[in-house]
Amino acid sequence: MIKRAKTARSRAVRPPQTKKTARSRQKSHPEKQKESTPMRVVIAGQGYVGLPLAVRAAQVGHTVVGFDVDDDRIKRLAAGESYVDDVSSADLQAVLAAGTFSPSSDPRSCGGFDIAVIAVPTPLREGTPDLRYIEDCARTLARYLRPGATVALESTTYPGTTTELVAPLLEEGSGLIAGVDFHLGYSPERIDPGNREWNLATTPKVVSGINPASLERVRAFYASVVEHTVPVSDPKVAELAKLLENTFRHVNIALVNELAVYAHELGIDVWEAIDAASSKPFGYMRFVPGPGVGGHCLPIDPSYLSWRVQRTLGQSFRFVELANDINNHMPDYVARRLVAALNTRRKAVNGSTILLLGLAYKKNSGDARESPARRVAALLLEMGAEVRAADPHVVEDAHVDSRVARVSLTPEQVAAADAVVLLADHDDFDLDLVVQHATYVLDTRHRLTGPTVESI
Repeated sequence: MIKRAKTARSRAVRPPQTKKTARSRQKSHPEKQKESTPMRVVIAGQGYVGLPLAVRAAQVGHTVVGFDVDDDRIKRLAAGESYVDDVSSADLQAVLAAGTFSPSSDPRSCGGFDIAVIAVPTPLREGTPDLRYIEDCARTLARYLRPGATVALESTTYPGTTTELVAPLLEEGSGLIAGVDFHLGYSPERIDPGNREWNLATTPKVVSGINPASLERVRAFYASVVEHTVPVSDPKVAELAKLLENTFRHVNIALVNELAVYAHELGIDVWEAIDAASSKPFGYMRFVPGPGVGGHCLPIDPSYLSWRVQRTLGQSFRFVELANDINNHMPDYVARRLVAALNTRRKAVNGSTILLLGLAYKKNSGDARESPARRVAALLLEMGAEVRAADPHVVEDAHVDSRVARVSLTPEQVAAADAVVLLADHDDFDLDLVVQHATYVLDTRHRLTGPTVESI
């Protein structure tokens, strides 16, 4: 159970917003005139969300502290080494040299902030949201919170976290009142690792505050780092918007994944059907099947919404639960398809050499968190296969079974494999090489063609 700090004063300070104000703010605001006043900014959490925001804020002229409790991360950042796809080491080194970005694991470095952003992980523990990182971060920031400062939460969570959990913790630790002495809001992250068109600066940013003054302070900061802001009337709306975005994707991916399974059994090319449906210029949005879902968003975020509905209303969010079941079992389906293909070729999985292409959960990303490749590899290892994997983007082995041999994509490795499984279609994979040298390929991304290739 998540513990919530309570204070007597925390309930008395939130001026209501009119419906007119709420309606007028739910539009994208192009930031043609950037707020130019430099701020002292603390970005707490230097992962896939926090580091890009910290570097961007430093690039536009703010003085930024990148705070993280992971000493190894801080040492790498101080040395100018980026471990996040969307931040180059050159960009990191530039803001370090300019003195606008300072990585630190010392809580005292958070002192004197004008705005602090909480961008820490929010994992699930046995199906229950684990907000310990948010709680610890809020308690740390509370010690350095001063009148007039602003705190914005970015971590994905259930609706109500900002007002019901973060606000009381900040008030309790600082002796100040949210909405009166300091400002507080929520702005969900929309980082899409490896996306070369929509990055942090160009993706519209949803912003919210617990009252009008807080909304304006939160909006002003983000207006200095992104091209468009989208103000909404309440943090709960912004929290729900984030979960809606990811639940929408999760459910639709589950739909096409299940269609792919049954279409194969019916002898129908699901990819051709998807292409045909995509020709409709209205009323249809293209989603495609794959080996499963990964990263933080899809495997985890919709479950926050499901948990909140069950906990608060006593109801099951059936769409989310069904989507979880389908998407979680897609790696098992990939393994079953591979077993069937090898059996057709009079080979057993036990003793076969399987080459997995891509350990990341998506193309052009080094993020292997919750990647379906991990489950596929585990299943094949359990069946006695010799599993090898090629992925130039996944450089850390923390999320990969140590029994999986890391190799480069070469003609020799492809030819030596009894089967090749394309799991993440990175642009720097030579797919022609794969088709030319592989005896059998199971393509989960529908990128290859040839007599030895099957798609899921």
